[in-house]
Amino acid sequence: MRITLTPSYQLTDQHPASSYGQPVLVNRGSGEAFGPGDILTPYPSWGMMPARNVVRRMAKTAKLTDEERVSVAGFVNFGK
Repeated sequence: MRITLTPSYQLTDQHPASSYGQPVLVNRGSGEAFGPGDILTPYPSWGMMPARNVVRRMAKTAKLTDEERVSVAGFVNFGK
């Protein structure tokens, strides 16, 4: 599944960094992948934060299906 969160980022389980169906956050421009606890600066104005917080913030404004929201919740809550 590929979930477009913003034009620059998607959540997907179809990336080599994904394992056992656990999605990763992917920067669509660079192809760099992030797990839930990885720290990144998605946009300069957002500052540094864990990828789970990035996904949570992006999902608030993304138009997602119920199935996509379940996948987002799984990423956000993974390892908690």
